[in-house]
Amino acid sequence: MQLTPRYLSTNKAILIADLANNITEYKPVYQRNLQVYKGIDNVLTFEIKNPDQKPLSILNTYTPKFVAFDENNNLVVEHDGTILETSTPSRKGQFQVTVSENDLLDLKSQYMTYNIYLIKTADLSKVLTYANTHYGAQGNIFVNAETFPGPAPTYTIKTFTETDPSSDIFVSETVTAEPAKNGNEALHTAAFYTTGFEGKVFIDATLDNQITGGTVWGEVATLNLVSPTQPQYVNFNGVFSHLRARYQNVVSGTIDQVLIKN
Repeated sequence: MQLTPRYLSTNKAILIADLANNITEYKPVYQRNLQVYKGIDNVLTFEIKNPDQKPLSILNTYTPKFVAFDENNNLVVEHDGTILETSTPSRKGQFQVTVSENDLLDLKSQYMTYNIYLIKTADLSKVLTYANTHYGAQGNIFVNAETFPGPAPTYTIKTFTETDPSSDIFVSETVTAEPAKNGNEALHTAAFYTTGFEGKVFIDATLDNQITGGTVWGEVATLNLVSPTQPQYVNFNGVFSHLRARYQNVVSGTIDQVLIKN
């Protein structure tokens, strides 16, 4: 039997706050980058210390604020910290921030910056904390998107074009069928969102690597819709290069969009 250890550890960072005009004797060179993971809640623990590395009490006197900015300097995460310090005293100067799965949902893998400041309870004034005793305020945080990759992307089709004037045959733009990813057991799903639509809709596929005017398409799925009030879907299997939606000889209604997942 091969034993593989895994480690359960607190993701903890030290912050410097000069709340009492302390003389600096200890100078850390840098603070490590934090790492958060898409697809799961991330609990970060911070500890407020003075420049001489002595923990500072924040219980009942300060509210910690965490803000994070993406690579374009847009504010993407903002949370109050939950103070862990107790009056015993225990865990002096410590607080937690949870960067949730939802916070990172729309973010790609990237390096972000974060800052933490304290709001004084007495007068609501702000006190900046530092990543090191050289008064560098910003810390770095990496968004990891590889550990929990998440679902495959969904392709949206909204534009249909008539093949020839008065032909009454409308085809959509094409989307990739991702043949390299799907291998030999490719399952595809197409969902049709319509308004008062009555008629037949089709999914066409091709094996051509590039789409041209001479591309040969084959019908791989069909749905007969009679004014549905809910989205209607169809599953089909096959290794294809590209897909498109098609409808013709419609009785009434419109197709609002088609979602395709490979």
